[in-house]
Formats: sequence, C-alpha cells, structure tokens
Amino acid sequence: MELKGKTILITGASSGIGAAAALLFAREGANLVLGARRSQELEQITGQITQANGTAVCLPGDVTQEDYAKTLVDLALETYGQLDGAFNNAGIMGEVTPTLTMDTRNWEAVLATNLTSAFYAAKHQIPAFTSASSGSIVFTSSFVGVNNGGMPGMAAYAASKAGLVGLMQALAAEHAGEGLRINAILPGGTKTAMAGDDPATHDFIASLHPLKRLASPSEIAQAALYLLSDRASFVTGTALSVDGGISMRLL
Repeated sequence: MELKGKTILITGASSGIGAAAALLFAREGANLVLGARRSQELEQITGQITQANGTAVCLPGDVTQEDYAKTLVDLALETYGQLDGAFNNAGIMGEVTPTLTMDTRNWEAVLATNLTSAFYAAKHQIPAFTSASSGSIVFTSSFVGVNNGGMPGMAAYAASKAGLVGLMQALAAEHAGEGLRINAILPGGTKTAMAGDDPATHDFIASLHPLKRLASPSEIAQAALYLLSDRASFVTGTALSVDGGISMRLL
C-alpha cells in the first residue's frame, strides 16, 4: 500500500499508461482524481476502481484549457480535502511528418497538449501541495527528444517532451525548499494506442530496444508509482529512463 491515504491526480487516465497507473495506484491505496478527454472510457476506469473497493472520482475535460487544470485540483480538495501527488501524463504524438512540411496546427496542438498543459497543471497543483509543505509531481516525458539524438518526422513531439524535462527541472529547483518533489519519467516504446496496431511496426520498435520488446503500460506506471511514493523521498529534478535500454543504443 505505497500510496495509502494519499490523494493522487492523474491526467490522461482513460487509456494506456494513465489507465494502468489509475488501476495500480488504486490497488496501492490512493484516493484518485482522474482526468481525460474521453468521458466514456474515463468513467469505465473509474467504475472498475470503485467496483474493486477503490476510491476514485473523475472529470472529463481538455488539458489544454487552464480552467480544467484548476477544476481538477478543486475537485481533489473538495472530495478528499487534500492533494498529495499528481501524475501529469496526458499527451499526444501528433502527425509524424517532415519538419519543413509540418502544418502549424499540428505543431501548436502537440505543444499545447504535451507541454503547455503541464505548465497549467503545475501552476494549480503546486499551491495545493505547498499548503501541506509536501507533494510530488511526475510528468510523462519520453526518450524521444531527450536521449536519442533525434527521430525524423517527430519534431513537435520531441520538442514538447524535451521542453517538459526543462520545465520539470526548473520547477524542482524552485520548489525543493518547500518540500516538494518534481520528476519525470522517460518511457521507451510502450504497447498503447499511440503505438498503433501494426505488428510489423511493433516488431521494428521492439528491435530498437536492447530488451527486444515493448513495455506494457503497467511497467511504466510502476516507475511513476516509485516517484510518487515515499521510497523516492530524496529524489527530485530527475528524468528517469524507463526505456528498455534504448537510450544506451541511441546516445
């Protein structure tokens, strides 16, 4: 029960890593506030948790809107009276296309979803943590744009994920004196909807990893659990690779 008695907010909780984290954190005793765009899927995850005697509430919305970030925090405080941690996991890949022919709308959508939303989340989560002189934030970044030397066609995604690490480190430096811990995870290839359904593509991505496979969403969620738990009480400002060794190969 690593998170027993803690209130944890998760974005991007309707599928993939976020949904796996919601189920894992619930088993570990957390009180959950779940956010995502897709209301039906979000409600299914919430129902699955509550039917298993877990504790969760949800609120569908768009992480690119600052009001939504504030409302999720308000929901945590109104429902549970506290906020102890946040897993800001929502993100999109966008179109994979050469940079010089990329539509500006794609660039803006990816940056808004992956990076600006993280700024909004931290802006409203940190004051709630500060009132208790504790708290932990984990962002989902990626090995892409941070540890791999570049991937063709992924400029927007790479820029947003690299920017997320920079944001995380600035926040960690600014708020360590208040007892807050702020970190990021850098997943490798993971079997989520973002990876598509093509077995040949999965095999190719797996071949890039020294472990020769893709991660399951629950494996990535375990890393977020560690950073949110008291086991990581002396860890802040860290971008934790959870990438099957791919960064070793690509550096």
